[in-house]
Amino acid sequence: MYQDYSVANTFGVPAPLSMNVEGFAPANNPYVPVEKPYLFRREPLRDVLAFFANPNGDGLYITGPTGSGKTSLIEQVAARLHWGVHAVTGHGRLEFNDLVGQFVLTGSGGMKWTDGPLTRAVRHGHVLLLNEIDATDPSELIGLNDIVEGKPLLIAATDEVVRPHPKFRVVATGNSAGAGDQSGLYQGVMRQNIALMDRFRLMEVGYPEPAYEMTLLERATPTMPISIRERMIQLANEIRKVFIGHGDTAGLLSITMSTRTLLRWAQLSANYRGAPNALAYALDRALAYRGDAAEREAIHRMAQDVFGTDWQV
Repeated sequence: MYQDYSVANTFGVPAPLSMNVEGFAPANNPYVPVEKPYLFRREPLRDVLAFFANPNGDGLYITGPTGSGKTSLIEQVAARLHWGVHAVTGHGRLEFNDLVGQFVLTGSGGMKWTDGPLTRAVRHGHVLLLNEIDATDPSELIGLNDIVEGKPLLIAATDEVVRPHPKFRVVATGNSAGAGDQSGLYQGVMRQNIALMDRFRLMEVGYPEPAYEMTLLERATPTMPISIRERMIQLANEIRKVFIGHGDTAGLLSITMSTRTLLRWAQLSANYRGAPNALAYALDRALAYRGDAAEREAIHRMAQDVFGTDWQV
């Protein structure tokens, strides 16, 4: 059964109280993501809700840098609309048949067909969420071409034709926009088939504005001084600029501070607040130890510039 949800009340964003979006009625569906506290950004939310309401034969492709919130956006929208999600992470060995399903051995020695994530989503009107789709061999995804448009799914192994539920949706995420990684920042990214990409509408999710991240830090570490939180966000944006770079400066850092890493840094800093070098100690464990010695030193120099006398190593 379906149910209308108020956009303003459900997602906590400014919207007319009469503006609703249709989802599913609560039904203890195990495929519905767990609802977590989440601060929605208005424009990305608008694009996702428009797609969920009427895909018009499209899939939705969300591109953006690592840790910008592409996957969590879909999961938390779906959680509030009680919409089932089948998430698959792309990799070079993922095959189309992995999405469709397979025969498995039963206890009696027979064989039984088991639906894969694509087939379950098609049957039940759920979201097929293909994370890091640009890490998948494009030849394996050609089978999605007709399915994204809403055509029936043929299961060759059983000769069954599964007609898509009207609420079936396909969402993909990637660090690139499907044309390969021109920056060299992301290993394993492959250019995707142009025929498949032509079946997706695109949206971009970048790193949040400072005011948004400040609200997140306030929730995560309410006792931390505002001046410290402000400089944490400033350092995060400085690191991101060096990571993304422009022209010859691209790739000077192989690691970056996503919003999730920023929150981890703040929470660890609060945990280690009794230490004389809590900010530096926590920064290493939240991010810097993922880089080599030169990158760690560069990040600490940037932190020294941002924090001044408040920075101790």
